[in-house]
Amino acid sequence: MPSKGRGNIIMRSQPPLLIDTFGRRIEYLRLSVTDRCDLRCTYCIPKGFRGFQEPSSWLRFEEIERLISIMASRGLKRIRLTGGEPLVRRDLPILAARLAAIPGIDDLSLSTNATRLHAFAAPLREAGVRRVNVSLDSLRADRVATICGRDVLDQILAGLGAAKEAGFAPIKINMVAMRGVNDDEIDDMIDFCVEQGFVLRLIEAMPMGATGRNTQYLDLQPIRRRLQQERGLVAADVPGGGPARYMKSPDGRLSIGFITALSEHFCATCNRVRLAVDGTMYLCLGQRDQMAFGPLLRRGASDAEIVEALRSAMMLKPERHEFNEKPEKILRIMAATGG
Repeated sequence: MPSKGRGNIIMRSQPPLLIDTFGRRIEYLRLSVTDRCDLRCTYCIPKGFRGFQEPSSWLRFEEIERLISIMASRGLKRIRLTGGEPLVRRDLPILAARLAAIPGIDDLSLSTNATRLHAFAAPLREAGVRRVNVSLDSLRADRVATICGRDVLDQILAGLGAAKEAGFAPIKINMVAMRGVNDDEIDDMIDFCVEQGFVLRLIEAMPMGATGRNTQYLDLQPIRRRLQQERGLVAADVPGGGPARYMKSPDGRLSIGFITALSEHFCATCNRVRLAVDGTMYLCLGQRDQMAFGPLLRRGASDAEIVEALRSAMMLKPERHEFNEKPEKILRIMAATGG
């Protein structure tokens, strides 16, 4: 019911926003649509891993749409479709169109390895996806095969070409920089992105599971200082709600972001949570805090019950990760977390 405010003004109660105990407004959801992937990147999925969930446990499209609608009414603005590899989820453009139509959602993007992007770029663009991030750790076919477990460089490049043709903007290249693995290619990747008009994002490997902990970690701070000096980089803004700190060249042709979860964490401004394909909401990559929305949705919980679960989830979101202090703490792999 409306409530009277000062004077004759009628005040209506507003739905509670998604705000955690540290005052951070949660506006960004990384939505996993599958825990499966067609690659086996060395820093993500262990060799021989077969522990993926069965599709019966995956949230159905209508369940995803209902939860997102409730979250959007309380301040959610951005959704990134992730996996695993999201393009292995059947009928993904249909889900994308349904999410893009939800009032309040003004940014729908995709993270992909691009092996299937050639076929899906145009349908996803038509469905309402506007931006795409593509994982590409090397421009050498042999290295891509070693890192990813398959010889897929040509497929990735074809997917990038299709994304450009479909009109995605910006297109961002995610390069996990690894010491002794691909750190000698950083400048080549920069030149490639300048030539193609892509935004490059250099990412520090995170100790997610044994694979992440065994990755050859590279501190990006010296890399950033070198590039800033050699290429005259200055601070820049690039569309997107993620944690990257961007810089650009004076002529504007190079835009490069640095995601430095370990050497310079960005927890104080964290505005996101992750929803796994089974409906488990993870409040932080580097902590175990979680809330299970799958059972609520499956038993037909009321909107009020889901809102209360969201409120409780926000109270669980920790102040920061502990990757540096307790790298062994997180056993789950990235593909099972939600990208």
